[in-house]
Amino acid sequence: MTTIKIMPCLDMKDGRVVKGVHFVNLKDAGDPVENAKFYQSEGADELAMLDIAATLENRKTRLEWVKNVAAVITIPMTVGGGIASLEDIQLTLSAGASKVSMNSAAVKDPSLVKNAARKFGSERITVAVDARRNKAMPSGFELVVSGGTKPVGRDAIAWARECQDLGAGIILPTSMDGDGTQAGYDLEFTKAIADAVTVPVVASGGAGALEHFYDGAVKGGAQVLLAASVFHFRTFRIRDVKEYLRSRGLEVNLQP
Repeated sequence: MTTIKIMPCLDMKDGRVVKGVHFVNLKDAGDPVENAKFYQSEGADELAMLDIAATLENRKTRLEWVKNVAAVITIPMTVGGGIASLEDIQLTLSAGASKVSMNSAAVKDPSLVKNAARKFGSERITVAVDARRNKAMPSGFELVVSGGTKPVGRDAIAWARECQDLGAGIILPTSMDGDGTQAGYDLEFTKAIADAVTVPVVASGGAGALEHFYDGAVKGGAQVLLAASVFHFRTFRIRDVKEYLRSRGLEVNLQP
C-alpha cells in the first residue's frame, strides 16, 4: 500500500506566508521560518514553498527565503515560482530545495522539463498543472498560467501526460475553481490527472475538512496531499489528519 504524505504549503509574498481564495484576497499567515519549523515538528512529510508573485512580477524566486527555510528543516522541500531556466533550478537546489516546481516556464518551453530531468533527475522535477473548467477542451479542463490568470487554450490533462513523457517525476495539479475555498480538492480534475500519468500526483487546492484529505487520496488518486489554509490557521494539526487517514485504512507515517 502506498504511504500517503502530507505537505503543508507556504505561499510566499513579500517575505511572508500568505493565503487567499482563488489566489486573491491574500491574508498574512505568518513567518516562513517559524511555520516551516512548526510543520516539521508536527510531522509534515514534505514542505512546499511557492513564490506566488514571481512570474507575475517577472522575477526569480527569492533565494534568501529558500535558504532561511532550508536551514531549519530536514524534510524535503519543493520550491516553485519564477523558475524558468536550468540556472534557476541549479540556484534553487543549491539554496536548499530538494525539488523544484515549474509551471508557466514549462508551458512556454517544454524542452526545459526534458533538459532539467536529464540534468538533475526526474525525482527533483515537479510540474504544476493549473487549470480551469472549460467544456471546449477534450478533458473539460483548460491549462492556465501566470498564477492562474492566463488561459492558454490547451488541454490540461494532455499537458500532464506530456510532462511525464518529457521526464517530470511529479505532477502537482491545482484547480483554480477550488483553490483556497476549503470546499475540498477538485477530485474530478485530480483523478483525471492521476489516471493519465504513472508518476506521483500531489492533490492541491481546497482542503478544508478531514474527509477532504481521504477523498484526495482515495477518490482523487493522489499520493501526496498538499494543504495551506487549514494548517496555517490551525483548523487541524498534521497529526489530526494522519490519524484520521489511518483510521480510514490508509498508510501514513505517524511519528511518535
